[in-house]
Amino acid sequence: MNAARARAGAFALALALVFAWPCAQAQPPADAQTQAQAPEESLDLTDLPPATLERDVHEFVVQHDGSIEEHDDSTMRANTTAGVDAIAQRYVWFNKDSETITALSAQTVDPDGTLHEVGASAIRDVQEPRSAGAPTFQDGVLRTVIFPGVQPGSRVRLIWTKHRAKAMQAGMFSYFAEPPVEPVELQRLVFDLPADLPLHVDARGYEALAPVTANGRTRYAFEYRHGPYAPLEPGAVSRVNWGARLMVTTLPDYAAFAARYRDAAADPTATDPSIAALAQTLTVGLADPLEKAARIYDWMRLNIRYVALFLGETAAAPHHAVDILRARYGDCKDHVALFTALLAAVGIRAEAALLNLGPVYALPSVPGYGVEAIDHVIAWLPDLGVFADTSSGGVAFGYLPAGVLDRPALLVDDGVLVRTPATQPRERTVRLEIDVGADGGAAYRYRVEDTGAGAEPERNTLRRATRRQAREIALQRLRQAGLAGTARVSTSALDATGGPFTVTVAGTLDHVVWRDGTTALPALSSLPGGIASQLDAWLAVPKRTQPWACVGGDFEEHAQIVLPAFARVSDLPHDISASAGADGARLDYASHYVFDPASRTVQISRRLAAHFGRQMCSPDQFAQMRDALVRMQRDTRAQIVVRARSR
Repeated sequence: MNAARARAGAFALALALVFAWPCAQAQPPADAQTQAQAPEESLDLTDLPPATLERDVHEFVVQHDGSIEEHDDSTMRANTTAGVDAIAQRYVWFNKDSETITALSAQTVDPDGTLHEVGASAIRDVQEPRSAGAPTFQDGVLRTVIFPGVQPGSRVRLIWTKHRAKAMQAGMFSYFAEPPVEPVELQRLVFDLPADLPLHVDARGYEALAPVTANGRTRYAFEYRHGPYAPLEPGAVSRVNWGARLMVTTLPDYAAFAARYRDAAADPTATDPSIAALAQTLTVGLADPLEKAARIYDWMRLNIRYVALFLGETAAAPHHAVDILRARYGDCKDHVALFTALLAAVGIRAEAALLNLGPVYALPSVPGYGVEAIDHVIAWLPDLGVFADTSSGGVAFGYLPAGVLDRPALLVDDGVLVRTPATQPRERTVRLEIDVGADGGAAYRYRVEDTGAGAEPERNTLRRATRRQAREIALQRLRQAGLAGTARVSTSALDATGGPFTVTVAGTLDHVVWRDGTTALPALSSLPGGIASQLDAWLAVPKRTQPWACVGGDFEEHAQIVLPAFARVSDLPHDISASAGADGARLDYASHYVFDPASRTVQISRRLAAHFGRQMCSPDQFAQMRDALVRMQRDTRAQIVVRARSR
């Protein structure tokens, strides 16, 4: 429910197994003095990180009444031209309803030490894009600082002070820190609190300095240093799963955290007659609680627009249910508030479940909000045993988006941590027919049926697409397969909200088989998005050193290619079967090829059953399965050699 929504969207695409209709070890820090004195010609710019965080001292002074004075003084250095782009514009976020930036100064420092102050004309406030078009969320503002004269070797220094008049979350203070991606020469985080307000800490990779108590206050300080990170490998989960992180909070445990959210979310309008009337209208004629919940869920996701904001970035209290219903939009906590109110009106219990949205599979040992900690909320229906995220839009009732699967979730009413389902059913069946004509071109028909978790995302994307957009998506998939031609798209019912979904694409293809010479015809059993695409994603790197996302399913693909009279098949791939298992994960793959000379027909069948039992796999699991994966991938890249008959 935040900027992580964009990150989670990208993550979900990386995990996708369906025909997607768009919908190291750390190096020691370099010695700054040695680096400055090194002759310029000795520097290999390709090895330099684009930018370096030279120094960042960030201090929070917290009062009993929840007010906070926040001060930050940071200096970044551009090492390369790419680093110039990274640091030449920086931002300070604030909530205009509860926070004030009381001081801000900025300057560029040339490589020779010349200072350039940032003038008032280069400092401006802009509405945060995520809240655009939603009046009740227009409290997030970005103070934008544009630095002049930045070049490789330049430093930019930004100093600011922000005052928060009242606690963002009543009765608590929390802060989550994950190191920046740039090398860090020194980062110091300081938390100054009343001595009778202890700070609870989960620190990994951050060095905790000894607390200092004086004059009724205690100062806690943490330092971090790190050289360049190894890049995240394709398909890897967030670095915070194994890397450094810091969570500090004034709450002792998750039960206390849940109680704070529960109290803040109390809503006197939840039983308003307008809500009860809508719930009764939506469920008229239904007796089964599961069907009632599904009907309300579908109405929510198709009628209440989702506005993406951080949970915890503003007060973690939803708007009143009647106001959400009237506005027809809300963030994730608003979705849960209205959804649970509608369910309660027809006698179905539900409660909020707090978790992380994105590739983060473990929460810190102490509770708090943060983009890599708790930042999203969904609903838990205990009597039905179902989690539901109405803000996801394109997910059917009973399923969850990939970004909230296999995550710890804090049940707000019960105050306990549970875990969302690690896996969910996903099946995909493909039928591809290509009939090559006498001119070497072909007519084709491609049918995909998704069942389970993959069905509704496909249906929802095409439900919202124009006919032209659907055709362009199909043509793009042809191009990705190395084909060119035309496309007509048809689907099963788009007004359904559950069950299998079928997409059929038909049209013509250009130059499938050449009338003279030899054609290496790809042994396709699917267009991109099928088994081959999944294997390519898993094998995006030859060796994995980082945990990676592994979402499985059951996939079956059949293809038939009818060749023209002038063509003969000289080489056909051989059947293979391959299996692999590693720590609970299991992969089984088989392919079969047949050529009937009488009808000049090639038939191709492939099956893949991928069951990992989780959504985050280890590098060791990859190493154990890699040889089998390579055999499978090689088979999906097989070719049929077709030669033109002599005239």
